[in-house]
Amino acid sequence: MTEKKRKIHVIGINSYKFEDLPIKLQNLFLETVSIAVPNSYFEKIKSWSQNNLEKKKSFFASKSNNELINWLRSQKTDVILISRGDPLWYGIGRILLENFSKDELSFYPSNNCIQLAFSKLKIPWQDTVNVSIHGRDSTKLVEALKARPSSLAIITDSNNKSLEIIKKNLSELNLINFYDFWLCEEIGFDNEKIRKLNLKESLPTVISCLNIAILIKTQKNYSNNNLPLFGINDSIFKTFDDRPNLLTKREVRIQILADLELPRNGTIWDIGAGCGSIGLEALKLRPNLDLFCIDKRIGSKALILENSKRLGVKPKFIFEEDIINTLNSRNLSSFEKPNRLLIGGCDKKTKLQIINRLSQGMSIGDIIVIPIIDIQTIKVLKDELKDKNFKTNLSLIQTYKSLTIAEGMRLEPNNPVFLLKGKK
Repeated sequence: MTEKKRKIHVIGINSYKFEDLPIKLQNLFLETVSIAVPNSYFEKIKSWSQNNLEKKKSFFASKSNNELINWLRSQKTDVILISRGDPLWYGIGRILLENFSKDELSFYPSNNCIQLAFSKLKIPWQDTVNVSIHGRDSTKLVEALKARPSSLAIITDSNNKSLEIIKKNLSELNLINFYDFWLCEEIGFDNEKIRKLNLKESLPTVISCLNIAILIKTQKNYSNNNLPLFGINDSIFKTFDDRPNLLTKREVRIQILADLELPRNGTIWDIGAGCGSIGLEALKLRPNLDLFCIDKRIGSKALILENSKRLGVKPKFIFEEDIINTLNSRNLSSFEKPNRLLIGGCDKKTKLQIINRLSQGMSIGDIIVIPIIDIQTIKVLKDELKDKNFKTNLSLIQTYKSLTIAEGMRLEPNNPVFLLKGKK
């Protein structure tokens, strides 16, 4: 790219009023002849030139395409390109930098729409995940929703039914009750409108094409009165915002609970319990079971206690410690031997130690289930179970969920999980 002395001044706005520009940019506008303005607000910006300006203006209606790039290249003197918010934040800035030298470009950002929206909602936004589906597919939106951040800002596209896609994705990922949904239209402008939508109802029929969506994690009390008997939605369980993998996904959890063949009475040990989802749902199904939850992660006990309240169940013991410490330093004779043993969340060596120690007290008909993602460990664990007189069975759980995209629907795979079952 050849350097030129003339400048392309890219001015971000969040108001259609000339007087809202800083004085420096007002003067720059007055002094500059050639002005490029997006089609959607061309007439509003053109009206700025009606106030007895000394220099006659030449306005170019921009569609932010190659015609704009060619027009900018054809200009011999300084030009202004009007943009929304911050041109370098999901804006025209990236395209300009690909086509012009940095020395040619000067950027004058205003507050971006997300910053303005959170200021209106009076909510801190430093931890917000930002996603744009404006002119893009919804892959990154799905990835962001799966991580369940505390707040999510989405730049939409009125041409691809973005709001309908967001609503469907939330429903498909069982997050429809997980977030408050704020629709922000023409944020920062005269016709600004902010409203909280109930996604269980139809979307409004009249929505400005200039809109963004803000999702804020709900703060609500959970009731176990309306929970299903079996297959509880993932959204019911509390987990760490930065550790969503502490939760065993519903589809895998259902199969594990089936493989455990839960008895009416007895004791179940959930090792590597995470947020407690498997053991607690087992206890909901079989209230007379004694549940031992063990997880070494700091904060796991508080998570399990919270999820116990949500499901209306009560584990007998919760140990926030390494299982090896439990096996070596506690008097295991004072605990009930497991009739059902679930081993997750630890390495191969630890799994082998658990099998070796705890299988000794297990009786005929008792069951061990081990979820595995590392295929190299399968044979070793299977052989260990056989040596301890367990009949083994291995299954692979691979599930897909349908997710709505602009073109219709796609199937999104969940991570495959091997389930190794041993029955004595």
